[in-house]
Amino acid sequence: MIKFPHNFLWGAATSAHQVEGNNVNSDWWVWEKKPGKHKSGKACRHYDLYEKDFDLVKKLNHNAHRLSIEWARIEPSPSKFSQKELRHYIDVIKALRERGIEPIVTLHHFTNPQWVARRGGWVNPLTVNYFLSYCDYVVKALAKHVHYWITINEPTIFLSHAYIFGAWPPQAKSYVKATAVEENLAWAHVRAYRLIHKIYHQQSLYEPAVSISQNVMAFVPSKKDLKNKVTAFLRDQVYNFGFIDRIMRHNIWRKRPLDFIGVNYYSRQVVELKKMNLGSLVSDTSDRRFHWVKKNALGWEIYPKGLYDVLIGLKKYHLPVMITENGICTDDDKLRWQYIHDHLRYIDLAMKKGVNVTGYLYWSLLDNFEWDKGFAPRFGLVNVNYKNFKRTVRASAKKYAQVCKTGVVE
Repeated sequence: MIKFPHNFLWGAATSAHQVEGNNVNSDWWVWEKKPGKHKSGKACRHYDLYEKDFDLVKKLNHNAHRLSIEWARIEPSPSKFSQKELRHYIDVIKALRERGIEPIVTLHHFTNPQWVARRGGWVNPLTVNYFLSYCDYVVKALAKHVHYWITINEPTIFLSHAYIFGAWPPQAKSYVKATAVEENLAWAHVRAYRLIHKIYHQQSLYEPAVSISQNVMAFVPSKKDLKNKVTAFLRDQVYNFGFIDRIMRHNIWRKRPLDFIGVNYYSRQVVELKKMNLGSLVSDTSDRRFHWVKKNALGWEIYPKGLYDVLIGLKKYHLPVMITENGICTDDDKLRWQYIHDHLRYIDLAMKKGVNVTGYLYWSLLDNFEWDKGFAPRFGLVNVNYKNFKRTVRASAKKYAQVCKTGVVE
């Protein structure tokens, strides 16, 4: 039996574009209109049904919930802020608070206003200023209701999928642009961190907890030879810790610009270097059958031990860690529960080794729009019927609810 601390945060996560619906002013909405692209449409209608969804959250014994504010709703055109949409998000946060649920609020979760995209998106260094203006407007209004802030979700995934692989808008394939985006995202976080703390000081509020959500992956060498071990080590350092190290170099008031580290973990990569060139160094993987493990519906390998390995690696920062995403898309709900159970077991092991893990947020509360993959992947604790938007709580959610209630994993 495993017993988690009594003040541990338990819950699930969502993002605005994936669940709200009709995000008409975002760059993704425009991109989805291209031939062959999946359309988010009404998504899960969470924008209208959030109170009913939060009733489910309460019944499932969650004491925390991660959500995102949609920049494209708040600022549909330059410097034209929507009081109506701000009021909506204030109501959303209050609805969580009224149910005794801690809101964990993300300010940027992949999507941008169309006008930002037209001005060059995150390649343009002025986007940092645009983002800060939006943050200022939102945080001043929500500060008294929110303690935890995530400035940017998965910056390395955003820059790789949008500016290296070309899978997401703006579908660029440029290492030069990707480098510029990385620097602008890092600087945006540092300045947003400073701004958020300043606002809380001005409003005489307790210090907030501000972070990013960093996507991490386990890199496992296919063979225990030197070249594959070194390659796996380099990918681990660059992919998992590179962005964190970049922002850590910006000391503010003699304080590093992270109050905790948000971790999103799903899978592993088995490294097998086939050629000695830069492309192979960053991307070669093994397809050998003896590395077989179970996979989710998208083909991602299920490897709970990898979360333990990454958490141990994060000890060097001497900061609390929150698991801000961890989940599986599958039609096998027994596998979903096994996934949750096994990852919690390795989190407990990491905590016994001195990692200060403060919470676990499953991805996702609801089945949702999974970006370029559409609605087929089912990540939710709660099933969504996309024809009538009926919610059905899965058995795995009920088992997880018992953990959330007791803090005990059998």
